[in-house]
Amino acid sequence: MALTKNNIIERVNELGFTKKKSVEIVESLLEIIKRSLENNEDVLVSGFGKFCIKKKNTRRGRNPATGEDLLLNARNVVTFKCSGKLRERINKGK
Repeated sequence: MALTKNNIIERVNELGFTKKKSVEIVESLLEIIKRSLENNEDVLVSGFGKFCIKKKNTRRGRNPATGEDLLLNARNVVTFKCSGKLRERINKGK
């Protein structure tokens, strides 16, 4: 099961914040991250990981339904690289 924004709000609420304040905190945090990425700024959360914008060049592609060749436009994508600490926690016991 995926962790949703509502789940995060509920967990912040469990820390003693009101429901309204919990929503404001989570929405503000996400907005800060979005604005930073829009401005091509990396978002580094120590102990968690790093969100970066990566430029993808124009490339050839294919429509899987028709098999038709097409040209995919250049675009930016968000990438995430987890920290070593997070990687260790995820792989603990394996």
